[in-house]
Amino acid sequence: MTDETAGGPPAETSAPEQPRGRGPRGPRRGPPGGGGGGPGGGANRGRRDDRGGRGRDNNEERADGELVDKLVAINRVAKVVKGGKNFAFAALVVVGDKKGRAGFGHGKAREVPEAIRKATEEAKKSLIRVPLREGRTLHHDGKGHWGAGKVMLRAAPAGTGLIAGGPMRAVLEVLGVSDVVAKSKGSSNPYNMVRATFDALKEQSSPRQVANRRGLKVSDIVNRRKDGASLGEVPAEG
Repeated sequence: MTDETAGGPPAETSAPEQPRGRGPRGPRRGPPGGGGGGPGGGANRGRRDDRGGRGRDNNEERADGELVDKLVAINRVAKVVKGGKNFAFAALVVVGDKKGRAGFGHGKAREVPEAIRKATEEAKKSLIRVPLREGRTLHHDGKGHWGAGKVMLRAAPAGTGLIAGGPMRAVLEVLGVSDVVAKSKGSSNPYNMVRATFDALKEQSSPRQVANRRGLKVSDIVNRRKDGASLGEVPAEG
């Protein structure tokens, strides 16, 4: 005889057990910080702060009117004072129009964007004009040095490309050359390398400039170069 027949209490039906430590939950609204365009969503995750929150890449370049600037190097510097250290940022920037003009500048400020702005403004004030051959390469080889930095630039035929690295490549890119072979034989300090590169570029001369100095025709200078003679030789007097 069962308990119900004997008049005992009816058997209780137990409800499904809930997992320990977790009560009943409502409908899930989605993963925290997940997809969607709302604040904190996946669309905004990892986005670079345009105000300089994470700094700038060394290879970043942007157009400012007709000029293009490239950030070559940025360092954090410290000034020791009585109460401790004051930290700031020093930026090195090169500017050019990719048509034969280039310049460099450096700036220092408490914030990265301000240091880059100062360096860019200084670079625009120090632009130099470099004569280019066919708008793609240099007229002749050149060497430059500044401090312990020593560089060598060589003109190259069409299709060679820009064979250079580091700060030298940044300078040649904003200058607008596309066929040059460059080599650094001294210090790898970016400030010395940039100054040495500009020292070599300042020595560049076009056939027209050489002809004006010597009182010759441009065709005479070009023909002598095709025959393998250097621009530095003095023509024999008959």
